[in-house]
Amino acid sequence: MSDTDDRNRGEAVETGAGVTPPRSSDAPWPPAGAPVDTAGALSGDGDGLVPRAGVASGEGRDLGPVAGAPVGDGGGLAPGAGEPSGDGDVDAPGAGGRAGARAVVRSPYSDGEWHRLHPLTPLLRGGLSLLVIVGLIVANLRERLLELFFPVFTDLPPGAVPPDPVDFLLANNLILIAAGAALVVLLVLLGLFRLSWRFHTLRIGDDDVEVRSGVLFRTHRRAPLDRVQGVNLTRPMVARLLGLAKLEVVGAGLDANVKLEYLSGKDAEAIRGDILRLASGRRLAEAGAGPGAKRSLVTAAADTVADGLQGIVDGEDFSDTEPESIVRIPVGRLVASRVLSGSTLVLIAFVIGIAVAASVSTLWLLFTVVPMFLAFGAYYVRSIARGLRYSIAPTPDGVRVTFGLFTTVSEVIPPGRVHAIEVRQPLMWRPFGWWAVTVNRLSGRSSTDSGADQVAAVLPIGTRADVERVLRILAPGLSSEEWTLVFRDGILGPVDDDPYVTTPRRARWLRPLSWRRNGVLLTADALLLRRGWVWRSLTVLPLARLQSIGVRQGPLTRAARTATLTGHVITGTVQTHLGAIDRDDALRVFEATARAGVAAAAGDRTHRWAG
Repeated sequence: MSDTDDRNRGEAVETGAGVTPPRSSDAPWPPAGAPVDTAGALSGDGDGLVPRAGVASGEGRDLGPVAGAPVGDGGGLAPGAGEPSGDGDVDAPGAGGRAGARAVVRSPYSDGEWHRLHPLTPLLRGGLSLLVIVGLIVANLRERLLELFFPVFTDLPPGAVPPDPVDFLLANNLILIAAGAALVVLLVLLGLFRLSWRFHTLRIGDDDVEVRSGVLFRTHRRAPLDRVQGVNLTRPMVARLLGLAKLEVVGAGLDANVKLEYLSGKDAEAIRGDILRLASGRRLAEAGAGPGAKRSLVTAAADTVADGLQGIVDGEDFSDTEPESIVRIPVGRLVASRVLSGSTLVLIAFVIGIAVAASVSTLWLLFTVVPMFLAFGAYYVRSIARGLRYSIAPTPDGVRVTFGLFTTVSEVIPPGRVHAIEVRQPLMWRPFGWWAVTVNRLSGRSSTDSGADQVAAVLPIGTRADVERVLRILAPGLSSEEWTLVFRDGILGPVDDDPYVTTPRRARWLRPLSWRRNGVLLTADALLLRRGWVWRSLTVLPLARLQSIGVRQGPLTRAARTATLTGHVITGTVQTHLGAIDRDDALRVFEATARAGVAAAAGDRTHRWAG
């Protein structure tokens, strides 16, 4: 790991004596009257040509057993029926000029003491999985289990029908013994789940979030707040029925996330607000009222389940926590965008290929059509369900993105945590004027994780007006002149007076269809890469997030005197390279970007964005 600023080094640490996170600069950010910068993100890629202040990479590390700090019962179970209100402090205006006037609410978990999670956590983390596993074993190994434990059912003369197990228990007066054995097994399992829950604790301090878990093998994970890349709140379907949710604090590194699962829905919202408030540099308000009398575990669990069931009946109310979305995606547009995608072309090609092969000789290939349709059908249903209930809005602590029908996910991207932005338009979307926006940001997931694409898509489908609104909250620092370069010349270009550096005439054979659009432009705040004719795209690389800039030549490009320009940021779905650019132009852009990147990084203070 390389780090160009020791003040900002830090990552989620797993097991070991905790390393005290260094303090960040106390300089206020943004300055008074300036918009909140959500254009970039702290990078996990430390090696870079352009040095940056405040760049750090991190991964969760195993450092050995934790010394000291026994788990105390003093924290107990935090109340799930509500949170004490704050002292009336008011948050700063959000990105995009949206003023936030909500009072600071302090969660009962945010007192710096160790607390346990919700008492229904063992049920969701282990109980349901155990029931599924037992059901699968019984269903698939029924005969072998009967032969092993009840040989009376198998040692029968030929032609005899084995008795029903329930009838056998009733006939031999063994029903009480069987019920007692099942009760003992159930009590043992509940005891193990209870023990696991008692050893699973969390603590939210002024500088970090810590989670300790494990009975025989102890694990201690710690996420410094000044390295927080986002806080995700997920409500799986079963957890929603019980009124629970889980939080995931995204750290600056691979597998550096700290998970808090599960909490009551109200506590999860309050804790997320506290974490973001501390990460921004603001202090928490003193609790206006104490948590009240400590309730029993049964009472707390019953109240949470009742709230969850009532929420399912009445519909979940996000009016006090979810700001109004700046984009609305009609269901018809969402479905049409998935049908008019590359997956549909692949499906059509498969069907044609199988039909042709079956008509020639191999009729058995027709049997592969059914599972193929089932697989593609599951993909379409899953992708459409993820896009339902979509919303995106600016908040005082960053950009909030919410999506999902069955499992609802609400993500908050703090200012300065987006490394690259890409606006793209597939060929079949062009007649309708639809675009999609994806970003590169640290998510704690590997690039091969199936959930990485889901995290990258901040706008799955939208019109030009939708794209403009989303880009304005993702990159609020762009000036009006730069917006012209982004939209008129970049997304919709090229125009007659094209300011982009494009492919030279001698190298048009390298880009026979897209040579006119293939271009690069350096602005005061970003490096813009425009490419594609069949699949149009524009990449925006914020200079403050750029790790390095590179120029590469191969045998063909060297013969054509061209080069490939690459902006180095964290890995993701956004393409950050552009080829077939004149070699001399590429070198000029390379040198200018290196200088501009150093200047932008020196003035960046988005790691502590509160004023």
